[in-house]
Amino acid sequence: MPNDIYQADAPLLSGDVKAAVGEEAREHGAHTPTDGNILSSLVIPNEVPPVHGRRERSGTVCIAEIDETLSHPGSVRINVKGAFIVDQDSSTPTHSDDGRSGSPGRSPVRHETQDIRLPNHTAVVSHIAIDIGGSLAKLVYFSREAHSTEPGGRLNFQSFETDHIDDCLEFMRKLKRRYQRANGANSPPASELCVMATGGGAYKFYDKIREVLGVDVLREDEMECLIIGLDFFINEIPREVFTYSEEHPMQFVEPGDNVYPYLLVNIGSGVSFLKVSGPREYERVGGTSLGGGTLWGLLSLLTGARTFDEMLDLASEGDNSNVDMLVGDIYGTDYGKIGLKSTTIASSFGKVFRKKRQAETEAEDSGGLAHKDQLHHRQQQPRTHNGVHTPPLLDEDVEQPEPQLSDFMSKDPSRPFSSADISRSLLYAISNNIGQIAYLQSQIHGLSHIYFGGSFIRGHPQTMNTLSYAIKFWSKGAKQAYFLRHEGYLGAVGAFLKRQPRNWGRRGSFEEAALELRMRARTRSADSIPEEVISSVDDKLSGGEEVAA
Repeated sequence: MPNDIYQADAPLLSGDVKAAVGEEAREHGAHTPTDGNILSSLVIPNEVPPVHGRRERSGTVCIAEIDETLSHPGSVRINVKGAFIVDQDSSTPTHSDDGRSGSPGRSPVRHETQDIRLPNHTAVVSHIAIDIGGSLAKLVYFSREAHSTEPGGRLNFQSFETDHIDDCLEFMRKLKRRYQRANGANSPPASELCVMATGGGAYKFYDKIREVLGVDVLREDEMECLIIGLDFFINEIPREVFTYSEEHPMQFVEPGDNVYPYLLVNIGSGVSFLKVSGPREYERVGGTSLGGGTLWGLLSLLTGARTFDEMLDLASEGDNSNVDMLVGDIYGTDYGKIGLKSTTIASSFGKVFRKKRQAETEAEDSGGLAHKDQLHHRQQQPRTHNGVHTPPLLDEDVEQPEPQLSDFMSKDPSRPFSSADISRSLLYAISNNIGQIAYLQSQIHGLSHIYFGGSFIRGHPQTMNTLSYAIKFWSKGAKQAYFLRHEGYLGAVGAFLKRQPRNWGRRGSFEEAALELRMRARTRSADSIPEEVISSVDDKLSGGEEVAA
């Protein structure tokens, strides 16, 4: 099997293949048990060339092992040869019905422009994948490029606020119509579009997805999809994984020989910490409820920002030293003996109470009315114009302009810090907390590689720098934080890769399984299946010939 074909699961053998192997083995004089269950006794050497995304085991494997995993018989094979991330300034074909409308900051839908180009993938992809979390629904789908003469296509990435799941389903319905136009309305049932769903919303919205789209919905385990997606990005997509610091932003990293073990910190609405020992070998070792949902919720109360992207924009413009108490505020300088700079945060929001009390005292001394109170007081006074008396304005009578980012950053005399300052302070507080917990988990489990994923990060420089600095500081440089360009789509990509091959379980669909069996047999030991068995089975299956049990 070529190393440029990515597959989340190795194809397993179905009943027809089992029967075919048993028949041919008996014809060639191989020993079989009296009950006819040849698969429980056959042993196939497993010393095949390594394949990305599959666990490499040593020694031999009993085919009885196959029986235990037949519930997940295979997964879609993606040809990743020559894959690359499309630059933002590259021309991307668009469609009039793709639902990409409005500003990313205002609209409930957010399109990621950095699609992944798969120039050598020519097989039909009959599914789309969605990871529905508490705050965001992340969508991954494959598309051919309209009006392009080049082969292959793209993996597309798009997200919606979960509160606007209806917009997401409408977009998926348009994808379904596009798929039907491309493949014909009378295509066989096996090629009909289906949805691979993961995350909590795969259960919460299961019936709704089926009702709206009229397609099969296959639900996949959330944690397993995260690991499959991350492994795919680490091993198969160039210039995907990178490190980050203020001095050296976005330094791309190539996968090493020893990818495992590592710690995955998935930051969504909440945070999960996963120890990954190998493909499909993982354990959730911890978590915290203080994640992206916390930042989103608190900033919606404390600022006028409406979306998560607006909050990140505010944080980029803010000065947390107006809100946080720093080491320098306490010592007047660095605390070098324990390695603390004067700019290190000693207490998040530590200046707020003192500054707010001081501002209130000054406001009382100036008449007790702050700027906004004065404006409201003027609006409530009766007005006279050209001798005509008019009643005071009500709040609903005053036209409210659309809020701008500059509005959130303006400083009121009674408020010595802006919404931008608050946003930056809270972003630092939550990111520092996650970074320190990540370090402690890595210490407990002896892990030096820490990958940060989830839609909380969104490529935001302050977030990545804070997480990276926390890992470097607490580990004294012994551990490394890694980030991804598609950090929010690990689960969705994992679900996308778990799609079983079309026609699985029907005769005539076992060519790949026979190929796997034949490759193993070619490295057989003295007691393995004879080559004649494999060749004969392969001939019968590929030719569609009936195989007796």
